[in-house]
Amino acid sequence: MLTEIKEVNDYSDLAVFGSAPAFRETLHVGRPNVGSREQFFERVDRVFDRNWLTNDGPLVKEFEAKIASFLNVRHCIATCSGTIALEIALRSLGLTGEVILPSYTFIATAHALQWQGLTPVFADIDPKTHNIDPNSVRERISERTSAILAVHLWGRGAPYEELQAIACEHNIKLLFDAAHAFGCSLGGRTIGSFGACEVLSFHATKFFNSFEGGAVVTNDDALASEVRLMRNFGFAGLDNVMSVGTNGKMPEVCAAMGLTNFDNIDTVIAANRANYEAYRDGVSSIPGLTLCTYDEAEGNNFQYIVIETDEQFPLSRDEVIQVLHAENVNARRYFWPGCHSMQPYQSMYPNAAQLLPRTVDVANRVVVLPTGTAVSVEQVQQIVAILECIARPENADPIRDRLNKSLSFQFKQTVKPDIRKAS
Repeated sequence: MLTEIKEVNDYSDLAVFGSAPAFRETLHVGRPNVGSREQFFERVDRVFDRNWLTNDGPLVKEFEAKIASFLNVRHCIATCSGTIALEIALRSLGLTGEVILPSYTFIATAHALQWQGLTPVFADIDPKTHNIDPNSVRERISERTSAILAVHLWGRGAPYEELQAIACEHNIKLLFDAAHAFGCSLGGRTIGSFGACEVLSFHATKFFNSFEGGAVVTNDDALASEVRLMRNFGFAGLDNVMSVGTNGKMPEVCAAMGLTNFDNIDTVIAANRANYEAYRDGVSSIPGLTLCTYDEAEGNNFQYIVIETDEQFPLSRDEVIQVLHAENVNARRYFWPGCHSMQPYQSMYPNAAQLLPRTVDVANRVVVLPTGTAVSVEQVQQIVAILECIARPENADPIRDRLNKSLSFQFKQTVKPDIRKAS
């Protein structure tokens, strides 16, 4: 961890030139936030005392009730992962044919559709919000379209009213991937109750986690009943199978983690916000870098620190990441290069990039930076100091030359953080 602020007065002070990295331990994007271990183990002890490890146990029911109350929705159905929750939601809605979604999202959004035999159709995004563009959605509507799957990217609400109008006009479903948006709001209304349903992720890399897990949240009683059936093999009672289902249940130990972290959620959001404000204040004075900001009128979890490079910045986006990696700052390229450029969608839509110019542009400019309880404001200030150094035009050529000559600093695809390490 950082013991003191590293002086970065000149490019020669950077780690790519042989200086010691700014951080002895790597700062990750999405390192887990963990609440009270004592409270967690107390809950786990009760799990063992009851000898009830899974199958809709009391901790899962308590977890579902707390989430539903927090989001002000009628139903929360907890699952073993966010991806399984999305697949169950899609199947429970009886969707067929094509579903329109943004390409600028995590690949699981598209894979869930493909896995259920649905055809993903990619729409472009609004370059200001990074969320799906309703005008592009309209252009993708066909006779085979059965739904719109929008994403609340970075926890900033997708354009619900415009999307709902399109859905009503064409008599199709609207649902949301809200994996980024737990604890966020849209128009003063807590995200979770929009559309037919919304899907949450409680994966270890999310700011609020249950080790692994997810949920479908909805105000539709009939849909909630179908989701509950489907996540438990279609069982209604001990031996009465009503429909095709799968094993999507959340185990008790994950609910124990979720309940423990729920008790700590305000502390995590406060740490995220403090880091966000430190990044915002620092990046605002660096030409060529723009921080994606959050609407102060809305609730947010401040989970993602997203900056964009533009033509004014003297280094490319990937060169910025190479410099940061050398300093043990594991910055990421989200969601590069877009789902449309990954398999099997690249083969399905070889010319998709021509229809998604704003997606391609944003994906080539975004850098996601570390935050969370494992990162301090002082460490954020150190990262900003590095960015200020490499933003100086006179430093660009020496840095670029160094990166080009040194094989050790050639860009490699970044890896996911080691989720075995608690913050």
